[in-house]
Amino acid sequence: MLPKALNHMTSPNMRYDDFMRMAKQLGCVGVHYRNDLGRPLFESDSPEQVRRLATDLGMQITGLAQLERFNEWNSERAEQATSLIQTAAAIGAAGIGLIPVNDGSGAADGERQANLKTALAELKPLLKAAGIKGFIEPLGFAQCSLRHKAEAVEAIEAIEGQGTFMLVHDTFHHFIANGCATGAPIFPEYTGIIEISGVIDPSLGPLDMQDEHRILVDVRDRIGNVDQIRELQEAGYTGPFSFEPFSPEVHGLDNPAEAIAQSFDFIASELAA
Repeated sequence: MLPKALNHMTSPNMRYDDFMRMAKQLGCVGVHYRNDLGRPLFESDSPEQVRRLATDLGMQITGLAQLERFNEWNSERAEQATSLIQTAAAIGAAGIGLIPVNDGSGAADGERQANLKTALAELKPLLKAAGIKGFIEPLGFAQCSLRHKAEAVEAIEAIEGQGTFMLVHDTFHHFIANGCATGAPIFPEYTGIIEISGVIDPSLGPLDMQDEHRILVDVRDRIGNVDQIRELQEAGYTGPFSFEPFSPEVHGLDNPAEAIAQSFDFIASELAA
């Protein structure tokens, strides 16, 4: 069984410290925090307080998300990146999340690859100086400027960014980008974390699936979470897998710990089988 983790999007209304304690209770190795939850990061506690809590609980901070539109590099993006990297380093996070432009712009063939390489080349020295990783997350949506892992790997290699940049394997985005759970390139040696969520609505095709459809994983899952995790595991991936459901249904759970534990147990039993 791979190590477990939780993305703060699993219970976004929960304070960061309560969230970390819940993850600890659930047997997780770490948590992935976010700056897009609509309130001050860490409830305005200092980075030192966040780092101390993680140390006291023996928990990793698997990442801090997110630098949005990272592949649209400009002076504003450079300032945002510098600030996020500084915060991530201060809390002891493994790296920062890099989210590509997802509004249809910058997606033309040739343009998107050039923009990606420029952004990675600019980010590389900032990340190396801080001693943290850049976690690139291709988004499977049709309008996204970075849909497929292969283009990310090509850009990493082009700027000699191996070891500085890693991929996020998001099971939802991998499925909708490729129209299948397994069979598409997975690049286990470049994968830094697996983000998981399930989709159960039988009426949705891959291109119809959106963030609000993403729930905890159970037997009804249509996007092959267990198959994707198993494929990466068998290919040599040993890092954490982390829940990242966006559905309001999950966010409104009265007892999220119980539901998360049940989903973790389901995945574990399926992997063991």
